[in-house]
Parts: sequence; structure tokens; C-alpha cells
Amino acid sequence: MDEPPDPAPPPVKSEAQRAREARLAAALRENLRRRKAQARARAEPPTAPKPPAED
Repeated sequence: MDEPPDPAPPPVKSEAQRAREARLAAALRENLRRRKAQARARAEPPTAPKPPAED
């Protein structure tokens, strides 16, 4: 039986493409951190200011 041809090797990425992907990955990580912090802040019960202590 005939074997299927080997898949072509992945194309070589240029330095500009690698740099762009690295910037996008960093931006996505930062966005995820920011969104998690916002979600944690929303999940916390609201804190009311304490009344001043009376003497």
C-alpha cells in the first residue's frame, strides 16, 4: 500500500514574527492578571469605613 507523504516541516518564522508573538503573549498574560485582580476585587465583600473611635 502507498504511504501518505510526510507532512511539510513548519515554516521558519522570521525574527519579527517571533518578536510579535512574544509581545502578544506578554500582553495576554498581563491582561489575564488584570482581569483576575478585577474579579477578586468584585468577589470581596465591600468594606465599610470604620466609625471614628469615641473617647
